[in-house]
Amino acid sequence: MPTTSSLTTTGDTQEQIIIDSELAPTNDLESAIVIGLDPGSYTAIVEGKNGTTGIALVEVYDLGTASLDVSGTAKLADISSRGFVNIGDNVTIGGFIISVHATTVVVRAIGPSLSAFGITGALQDPTLALKDANGATLIFNDNWQDNPAQATELMAAGLAPTNPLESGIDTTLPPGQYTAIVRGKGNTTGVAVVEVYALQ
Repeated sequence: MPTTSSLTTTGDTQEQIIIDSELAPTNDLESAIVIGLDPGSYTAIVEGKNGTTGIALVEVYDLGTASLDVSGTAKLADISSRGFVNIGDNVTIGGFIISVHATTVVVRAIGPSLSAFGITGALQDPTLALKDANGATLIFNDNWQDNPAQATELMAAGLAPTNPLESGIDTTLPPGQYTAIVRGKGNTTGVAVVEVYALQ
């Protein structure tokens, strides 16, 4: 079960803790939660109030241990997001920040294998581009087995996609801001998942 006692003290409110974290949304209609979590898997679901629709951003910030001590050993190990990949600028985007030291990451774009989990309209041939803070493409991957060295690293990490049409990147990145962009090959559309795993 999630634990919050170490995050709060007498008189603290969820709103005040979020403000103190310096991560409060700039619009009062936007949502935020701060919580201490035990090791495990969790899901954040974004929905439009009263059935409204539109483009939204879901963010997860690792503030350190439950006491908010950023020098602690707790860390966010991986994150994934599911979305509908359309054409043009309406792609699926996964942004992440590496702080303090260089980190080896695996980034994946998963599509066709989602069908086995009952997801209809899965993107059948995703492509993956990893970009830096300036928008420059660092690595592009179509099918994860295209680059034998990358494929070997993905398999060694135990994170090779299960479908040969899915995309994967294994690389070491210096501290900075990065964006993983998933598109459908040949302007195809469908549901896909973008995933980022921190290996060290």
